[in-house]
Amino acid sequence: MIIIESITKFFNKGSIIEVLSLNNISLTIEQGDFVTVIGSNGAGKSTLLNCLAGTYFPDEGKLIFNGNDITQWPEHKRAQLVGRVFQDPLLGTCTTLSIEQNMALAKKRGARRGLRIGVKSRDRQFFREKLKMLRLGLEERLQDKVGLLSGGQRQALTMIMATMVRPDVLLLDEHIAALDPKTANQIFELTRSIVEDLGLTTLMVTHNMNQALIFGNRLIMLHM
Repeated sequence: MIIIESITKFFNKGSIIEVLSLNNISLTIEQGDFVTVIGSNGAGKSTLLNCLAGTYFPDEGKLIFNGNDITQWPEHKRAQLVGRVFQDPLLGTCTTLSIEQNMALAKKRGARRGLRIGVKSRDRQFFREKLKMLRLGLEERLQDKVGLLSGGQRQALTMIMATMVRPDVLLLDEHIAALDPKTANQIFELTRSIVEDLGLTTLMVTHNMNQALIFGNRLIMLHM
């Protein structure tokens, strides 16, 4: 499904502070694989996910999704293929918009947009059903600003938003590392449930070897 072919990525290339972040990385990922990625700080784990998401373009190599060369596709074009959850709960949502407004934007991921009503009445029941699975009572708070939510609530909401439109690949960048142990375990179980129910192809960066072994059917280690 995904072919990463000899990817190399530099930062500040040609300068005295040049950094080689990815060095000739190749990987083939099959449909339904859950790949956990571990490695020390600075080994290129997040850079690899950023290259897949289109945040960075590789300096060398190719990225193939379902037979299509997407190496030069911009981030917004890849949005129809990629769902992503970040380590920081403040990312992935807009604090000044309501829960339902954030979900309405996520529902339009990868689709053409124009001037129209942002949240339609028929969508609200759909949003409530999605939020009920979290068991956090957010289905009764659709008009609350996301900035009022706790870190765990926001990360749970982001998981729902990232998978509301089923992505070809889900990228999880240490998405429970910033949470307290109890909340992290709740998000851990939510992630497992969503990935299994939707049969998602997933890459998860983690520093936790136990999580890496429990979650993935494949484990990759990056070295500096």
